[in-house]
Amino acid sequence: MNPRTLAAGFFPALLLISCGDSPKPKAKEADKPPEPITGRQAFQKMFPAARIWARDAKPFQMESYNLTQVQSGKGTAPAWQVVFVSDMLRKSKPYTWSAVEAEGNLHLGTFAGLEDSWGGPSGQSTPFDVNAIRVDSDAAFETAMKQRDAIEFVKKYPGKPIKFVLELTRRFPDLTWRVLWGDSIGTADFSVYVDATTGDFLKVVR
Repeated sequence: MNPRTLAAGFFPALLLISCGDSPKPKAKEADKPPEPITGRQAFQKMFPAARIWARDAKPFQMESYNLTQVQSGKGTAPAWQVVFVSDMLRKSKPYTWSAVEAEGNLHLGTFAGLEDSWGGPSGQSTPFDVNAIRVDSDAAFETAMKQRDAIEFVKKYPGKPIKFVLELTRRFPDLTWRVLWGDSIGTADFSVYVDATTGDFLKVVR
């Protein structure tokens, strides 16, 4: 075979192989939609910021918020708030985490609120140890929904908003999750208390 003919057939073939092996550009991934998260996940996002504010910062109360922009899940919420306190500074400071910008001074990600004076525990609630949070809000929700009273309440009032409150009170010896049905703590129609350390069911409050 003529060397020139061989070369003429070789180089186009090489060009085709080269073009075929070239990596194709990846399609740009769509932005992930905002999602609700569990209480412990939200706490882990806010706690480092609170420890920068005060090295002795301890959580006093944590609660979830329901938003119109992002639907809450079974034990998850699109926004959470933790109130931290510092004996050293004699101050309290709220921190929020939100999946979106929303009303009520909720901002995307972790956001620090304004300081307030702190004179020590008063009333029913008291600061609690971070290590006591062994049971997450989704597990607390599952425990609550195993109770007959809760099942009957949900059947009677479907679509009722659910809120989560994590706190240490004199009512129970351990840290508790309060799974409540209602728009706020003060207007809750039904609540189930779950031990946040052991995961045990504690009490139903109507």
